[in-house]
Amino acid sequence: MLSSRFRCWVLISLCFSSIALGQWNSIGDVSSFKALSTREIEFVAENAKVRLTVLTDGIVRVRMTHQVDFAPDSSWAVIEKHWPDTHPEIVDKPEKVTISAGQLSIVVSKRPLRISFLDNQGTVLNADHPSKGMAWSGKEVRVWKTMPENEFYFGFGEKAGRLQKKFTSMTMWNSDIPAYGADTDPLYQTIPFFYGIRNGKAYGIFFDNTYRSSFDMGKEARDQFSFGAEAGELNYYFFPGPSPADVLRKYTELVGTMPLPPRWSLGYQQCRWSYPSEKRVREIADGFRTRKIPCDVIYLDIDYMDGYRIFTWNTSSFPNPKGLISDLKGMGFRTAVIVDPGIKIDEKYHAYQSGLKQDVFLKKPDGTVYNSKVWPGECAFPDFTDPAARTWWGNSFESLVADGVRGWWNDMNEPSVFDVPSKTIDLNVIHQDNGLQTTHAKNHNVYGMQMTRATYDGVRRLLPNERPFVLTRASYAGGQRYSAAWTGDNVSSWEHLRMGVSMCLNLSISGQPFVGSDIGGFIGYPSGELFARWLQLGVFTPLMRAHSVINENNKEPWEYGDEFTNANRETINLRYTLLPLIYNLMYEASQTGIPAMRPMLFEYPEEQAFTWTDNQFMFGSDLVVAPVVSEGVTSRTVQLPQGVWFDFWSNQRYSGGKEITVEAPLNRIPVFVKEGAIIPTQPVVQHTDERPDNPVTFSCYPTSLQSTRMYYEDDGISFEYEGGKYSKRSINQWRSSKATTVTLSKKEGTFATTRTLIFVQVIGINNEPLRVDLSGREISQATTGDTPTQWWSYDDQKKIVTICAKESPEAITIRVTHN
Repeated sequence: MLSSRFRCWVLISLCFSSIALGQWNSIGDVSSFKALSTREIEFVAENAKVRLTVLTDGIVRVRMTHQVDFAPDSSWAVIEKHWPDTHPEIVDKPEKVTISAGQLSIVVSKRPLRISFLDNQGTVLNADHPSKGMAWSGKEVRVWKTMPENEFYFGFGEKAGRLQKKFTSMTMWNSDIPAYGADTDPLYQTIPFFYGIRNGKAYGIFFDNTYRSSFDMGKEARDQFSFGAEAGELNYYFFPGPSPADVLRKYTELVGTMPLPPRWSLGYQQCRWSYPSEKRVREIADGFRTRKIPCDVIYLDIDYMDGYRIFTWNTSSFPNPKGLISDLKGMGFRTAVIVDPGIKIDEKYHAYQSGLKQDVFLKKPDGTVYNSKVWPGECAFPDFTDPAARTWWGNSFESLVADGVRGWWNDMNEPSVFDVPSKTIDLNVIHQDNGLQTTHAKNHNVYGMQMTRATYDGVRRLLPNERPFVLTRASYAGGQRYSAAWTGDNVSSWEHLRMGVSMCLNLSISGQPFVGSDIGGFIGYPSGELFARWLQLGVFTPLMRAHSVINENNKEPWEYGDEFTNANRETINLRYTLLPLIYNLMYEASQTGIPAMRPMLFEYPEEQAFTWTDNQFMFGSDLVVAPVVSEGVTSRTVQLPQGVWFDFWSNQRYSGGKEITVEAPLNRIPVFVKEGAIIPTQPVVQHTDERPDNPVTFSCYPTSLQSTRMYYEDDGISFEYEGGKYSKRSINQWRSSKATTVTLSKKEGTFATTRTLIFVQVIGINNEPLRVDLSGREISQATTGDTPTQWWSYDDQKKIVTICAKESPEAITIRVTHN
């Protein structure tokens, strides 16, 4: 038996140990600093080292370590690239060091070491908290920042609840949490990047640390925010604005943008856990085509496999998968299949055999293969941080590709397992990690991202001139380079419809623009009204996919009676009408990182009324979308930004900068168009491959100030656009008191469209035009008799002039003379 003195000593020791572990250690004062290169300066403090790197005039990296030296420099998020030469000016004074780099100044106070970022007017954008700054405790690292009262925070990737995140705390740890709530945290994806916006100006911070990390945005103390991780370095990047779009461009310059997706992936997609047989899949396909409801993708969930073994087919339910997929393709459908990382431990299973042979599975610290339970039972798991494992995984899709599969739904890749309370792989499991041999604690958050990388790269090798479509549940910053994302296992409720808006918006501005939520909710059964309203939101989410849990009533668009079927058909028709606009916005996202779906404050940061607005949003820079997100509502208020706006449906003109109330019947979502916009549309088709010769219509909302939009197109499927096989032209419009002029520039690129006609609609012409000229020659008004190839017409009710012109690669000028 322990003596009382010994027991007392143990308790005192435990107490002091706990205090020591919980105490944050300051980095202290600067003792010296030196320039390591033209762009990198290292500060040696009493208890740590800090390294500042000026990558460009708009991107600064901060690293802090309390070890003897910095760890090997590696990142799964950051694209390695040669940055332009920078030569920041360094001024050393007794109390501080100032580093001037173009639009940004970094001030490093010496006693103690604290970092401030200032714009070129001397305004402090962001600063370490004076009493805390950077610190560590054991393996943990953290930095505290000053939080101005009028500063607000957005981004953070996939987070439930409201759009604005001030006074909240969040954890970054990919987690499988079905039926999550508004306060559930963490969720499936980790993107530790956020915006601070104050007085209309923005900055961004990306904390590139893959361990479990956390952000406290003023919940603990109202004058400060902080972020840090359980291990690893304090390693973050700072991006000055001044606009949110400037921040996002710089962030995606660092971590990359999404690839241009295949056009068919932007059509309507239908999914269920599960369509259990070939017969049922054919019924679903016929259901869309016979009802004239457009659709491009049908998904197969886990039951298409033989005992949930990836890379196999359940030949009882799907006896002829190649024939089925070929028939679906003939009807205009692509087939997407789910792929999970768990490889069933089965000596007769080819994937397990080849994985063992090629040594691609995760291992325990003793060197044996790690296993845990998921859908197939006991499974091994590929180590996607190993290039050889990624190659093995990608090559394993060869048979599915040969069968005609073209969509790749990556699921269960947080990773999620069934047989441990944590629901994930043991944290001491070893990953190759590009030769570093690190634990799952470090690699957990990138597992899903590297799985999608293996999928994307593998499919591209197998189909070198077809753009892969990959969809994922889990990811990390930079994962947009390989996949689209959805918001996981949501619920059929009005609350989740509302959350779908803010969650998609935060993901969009966190660098992941190809995003959506399960329309109708995955878990539960929506009313016809809820499904119809969710479908309307889905028109304006880049990923438009309906989904349903197993053993639930059918959720296809025609399952709620004729009234809802007709409304849902109109809604999906709208999606296909807007596909030229959507494709152009996704092209913009692939080039700049700027998403189609944007919070109001992202586009109008100076309008403080939008700080808390998360029930309406911008789609591109020209549309305000105001979905109905409450039951029984047939009208709603909309806050219009400054300027002039037009109702998309009626063309009624509104002055912005105020709140209006508009009708929102069951078959209509309120949408408003900015003056100066040019909206490209097309006739309704049943799938994206139908009628490539259909004309495109450019709807112009003229302004007295010239406005310009770019129109882009290519073949929608191949990578030939990278070699110049695309078409790009600018469209300009302006209005004077006597005439409205629209010009289409000469086309750039070698892509030749098959269409022969284009239409231009000029909105807001109050009287029938006096004349219309096309490239300098007057054209005639259309009549009820024979209509010439090039003509114009006038709709007195909608106040629209429509001009029909021959498609041409040369410049086209249209002049509408009016009173």
